[in-house]
Amino acid sequence: MTEDNAMFHITLITVGKLKERYYAAAADEYIRRLGAYCKFELIELPECRLPEDPNDTQIAQGLQKEAELIRAKLPKGCFFCVLTPEGKLLSSEQLADTLRQAKSGGRSSACFLIGSSFGIAPEIKRLADLQLSMSKMTFPHHLARVMALEQLYRAEAIQAGSKYHK
Repeated sequence: MTEDNAMFHITLITVGKLKERYYAAAADEYIRRLGAYCKFELIELPECRLPEDPNDTQIAQGLQKEAELIRAKLPKGCFFCVLTPEGKLLSSEQLADTLRQAKSGGRSSACFLIGSSFGIAPEIKRLADLQLSMSKMTFPHHLARVMALEQLYRAEAIQAGSKYHK
């Protein structure tokens, strides 16, 4: 097995596109840095278009459509983590340990999901190995993407014993 084939694969699925150039530049920087530690793939899925003031039924239908797209993109056998406000709070070291355990447990990939501005369908959350919260605070989805990428990079750097994490 070559070094390349042995490399862990991390996928970040996001629902919605990154529009602001400064967020995109920051995201690209962490994606570039992650390349030193793993194979990385970013999958952007379209957010379901809803009326200006959608009701609960319309939101549920939109989340259901997004769930079908998400399910189709989930890597087989991956460690699956959804980022959700009601998830578990972990330190950077704990996230690194979680990824280390996934690797030592025989997983060759991990997939992280940032849902749309309306959230994530309940059945997708039930598929997750981990529901993770970045904070009790609310952040814009674009910033959450940059924060998730930075934490994935930090987790890989911690595992590698790099000086990046202080």
